[in-house]
Amino acid sequence: QVQLVESGGGLVQAGGSLRLSCAASGRTFSMYSMGWFRQAPGKEREFVTAFDWRSGGNIQYKDSVKGRFTISRPNAKNTVYLQMNSLKPEDTAIYYCAATDTQNPGRYDYWGQGTQVTVSS
Repeated sequence: QVQLVESGGGLVQAGGSLRLSCAASGRTFSMYSMGWFRQAPGKEREFVTAFDWRSGGNIQYKDSVKGRFTISRPNAKNTVYLQMNSLKPEDTAIYYCAATDTQNPGRYDYWGQGTQVTVSS
């Protein structure tokens, strides 16, 4: 089992920045991927970015956040950060940290409680 705890959400004006954190505990040595999803009101949850060791350790980004969002994992510790710059109102959503200990592509088994990000225009 892996436990994930997010922090760092809040309210920011368009063009501003926020940094989200996700701390993992438990069987973290078996993780194959760790990253972020988001869900806006009335919409389905969508992938944002992740480290994915199932594909050779590549970092993947949703097209609409490329160049604005950066995922990092300093010193390969069990905390992942999401630096979000040049935020837009359409980035407003609940952001969830996700992880998996399976090699099935696209599958995530562990989820944090979510943190609200609101971008005002």
